Amino acid sequence: MNMERRCVLLVAPLAVAVATWLPNELLAEDLQEAKVTQVVQDVKVVPSGAAARVVTVNETVRKGNAVQTGAQSRSELTFRDQTITRLGEKTIYNIGGEGRTIEMGSGQFLLYVPKNKGGAKVKMGAVTAAITGTTVLGNVLPSGIVEFTVLEGSACISLDRVGQTLLVMPGQMVVYDPIYMRLEDPVEIDLQQELSSPLVRDFRPLPSAGLIDAEIQSHHHVVAPNGDLDRAVRAAGASSIATATPEQFMGAFSSLIVRYPPSQRRTLVAGAVRARPDLADRIAAAAREAQPVGGYVRGYGKDAKDFKEYKEYKGKEIALPECPPYNQPLPPFIPVPLTPQVNSPEKPPKTETEHKQSGE
Repeated sequence: MNMERRCVLLVAPLAVAVATWLPNELLAEDLQEAKVTQVVQDVKVVPSGAAARVVTVNETVRKGNAVQTGAQSRSELTFRDQTITRLGEKTIYNIGGEGRTIEMGSGQFLLYVPKNKGGAKVKMGAVTAAITGTTVLGNVLPSGIVEFTVLEGSACISLDRVGQTLLVMPGQMVVYDPIYMRLEDPVEIDLQQELSSPLVRDFRPLPSAGLIDAEIQSHHHVVAPNGDLDRAVRAAGASSIATATPEQFMGAFSSLIVRYPPSQRRTLVAGAVRARPDLADRIAAAAREAQPVGGYVRGYGKDAKDFKEYKEYKGKEIALPECPPYNQPLPPFIPVPLTPQVNSPEKPPKTETEHKQSGE
């Protein structure tokens, strides 16, 4: 009887430990190897410590290897959990980062991460993006500039060295410039135009194609005839969105943004910028003023739908930091001298008496 009890006591902690360990380990393993599902022209695999060789369709590439594309070349990799990575020309991609981290050495890429599969972190030089069920486009330039665009879902992009984080929503692009060492404010882009990218156009349809199309249609609906913005500008005295004066348009937009639910404001902003790109800066400024104070959002999509799906998912997602939708003031950078200064204006040198008292 006592022996049986001791066995139960020993097995129970072990079962809990295995149950805790397995989901995280299995999720991480999903991104440790991938099958090459498409090759266009010059694509090579570079094994660790070996020479590059030509890669073929259906070949499996594993952790420690890199995939490299030449000029006018592209490739697609599909991982165990159906995460898809597409590489543009002159791109280097390292397989199997730590945990669920994807490391982009340089070049252009498209990344699709299915929802409820654990999410992923994308390491792009000094910048890291955390995503959970998202489709993104990125470009890491040789100069160190990083361009990052969200097609659907959302992402929290971080510049770790200064503690800067930004929420990036569908139809937004963020640029990191190493000269200024900061992330620029997200800017609205034309999602329809992004679909002309070779990384979208020249491959099979993405599993998230319907979600991307829904984002495009929602942007169009805002500025459609007799839509919310059209009615607002006519109420301001203009005959149409296109012919409204800047004052008429901004008055109409400002009257709408404060009445829109917070979950739908991004759609209004995107539609307004698309309709009047000449007023993009003023639209962005008005949207920032209407943003609730302290409005932080974890990286989930429109109407928190992704979050609801996440709560129903029993697995382990990556941890997402708190992410503001606009740049917050950064603490000033104060250089620290390599050698401590003995004397300074704030602290006058010690007198002879003080030296004697301190025993120096």
